[in-house]
Formats: sequence, structure tokens, C-alpha cells
Amino acid sequence: MGQNPFSSSKRAPTVKVVLLWWGFWSLLVILGLALGQWQWQRAAEKEAYLAALAAAPTLVSPQEAPPEGATLILEGRYQADETRFLDNRTHDGELGVAALTPLRGDDGRLWLIERGFMPTGVSREAPSVATPEGRVTLKGQWQQDGKRAPLFGANQEGLRLQRIQLDAWKDLGGFAQAGWLHLEEGPGLLKPWWEPSVLPPSRHLGYAVQWWGLAAAALVVLLLGGRRMRLARQPVQVSTPVSERAPERVPEYAPEDIDACGQQETKP
Repeated sequence: MGQNPFSSSKRAPTVKVVLLWWGFWSLLVILGLALGQWQWQRAAEKEAYLAALAAAPTLVSPQEAPPEGATLILEGRYQADETRFLDNRTHDGELGVAALTPLRGDDGRLWLIERGFMPTGVSREAPSVATPEGRVTLKGQWQQDGKRAPLFGANQEGLRLQRIQLDAWKDLGGFAQAGWLHLEEGPGLLKPWWEPSVLPPSRHLGYAVQWWGLAAAALVVLLLGGRRMRLARQPVQVSTPVSERAPERVPEYAPEDIDACGQQETKP
């Protein structure tokens, strides 16, 4: 006998396939919701951070640790011989370094001053920079020495540093505070280039909406696919084509029965 055209040619999904389907898409939904919530929290943190920067005070040679973003006014003398250079910086499309020079305050304490950008191009020769002599008054924005990603390889190559680490000046006896001043006004200022590396809160909110949108799309796929698999696993009622049905039997009458019926109908 040939295949019944009204029967399904596809096999119903197994229990394992159904479980894998629900598990995979459920995981995507949960992941999208979690990442969206994380970006939402990051937006709130960035708003608080920017508000703290805007409200940061102006301090003159503070004795205690300045808050992040505070404006500091320092007086002292540059330690020109201890200048180092923060390597691989870019500014206005130019490759260069940032000059880092310690400042010995009038009270004897030591501060690290990030003086600005110097273009060097691709040259790997030791940079040099002119440094003012005598007593100077400096003003700039304070950045705390916070946690950063691990550095692989040596941090210092000659006078170049891959990132700012205060132990590069450990022979000077330690700094007044754990951090450095980004110079904005005063002698020895080069090209200001540093800005807080902060994504705006709106960017994080956009990321949150994207993750939640992906979670919603995954939920739709999960429900639609689950419904199709549920229907595929239900028993199918197979209909028999009309052409294959047995013909109905027509009652047969004997000749004498037909004659009897005819005589009854003709009687007056």
C-alpha cells in the first residue's frame, strides 16, 4: 500500500529535544534580562560619579586624601630629573607620550604631576621635555590611583611607562597621596589631553534597552517554538480518503418481492 498523503511525514520531537529547546532559549532570556539590569545599574553609577565630579571641592595642598575629581592647588618645585613618560598616548590624531614630573611641595611632601601630551610619532628614542625651575604654583584635577586590569610584561622601559604606577618613583620616599594631578594651569603645562574615561549614562541605558529587547525576542521564539513542538507531539487523527472507503451496499430485492409490491400499488 502507498503512503497515506494525509499522515505527517515529520517525526515528533523527542523529550530530549524539547528540554534542550526550552533550556537554551530560557537561558538566553535570563541572560538578556540580567545584562540589561547590569547596564541599568551602570547608568545609575555613572550618573552618581559625574555628579560627584561636578560637586568636587577645590583644595589647597590637602593633608587628607582628596576626593576623585577635586581641584587641587599645589605649590613647590619640580623634580625635573625624575620625569617619566606615559607611553602610547594619542591626541588629535597624533601619537606621543604624557610627561609625568614629581613636585616637591613647600612642606616637603611629594606629588605626581601629569603635565600633558607631547607628540613623538613612532620614534622610540627617549623623550625629553623642558621643565621650569624654581617655585611654581599649579592647578589641576585630581585622579585617585584606583584598581586597574593586570599588566602583562614590564611596566617600565627606560623612561617610558605603560601605565602610571607610583612605585616607579619609589626611590623618592613615597608620595603624599595615592594619585596624581592632571595639570590644567601653571608653569610646565603641555597640551592638556586627559578626560575621565566615562561612558555617558545614556549609552548604558541604550545598552540596557538592547539587552531587554533581545530577551523579549528570545522569549517570543521560545513560546512559539514550544507551542509547535507541543502540537507535533500530540497524536494525529489520520483521515481515510473518500476514494478508499468501502462502497455502501444497496439493498437487493428478489423479483417476486418487486411483483408483490407492484400488485399492491395497482389494487383499487
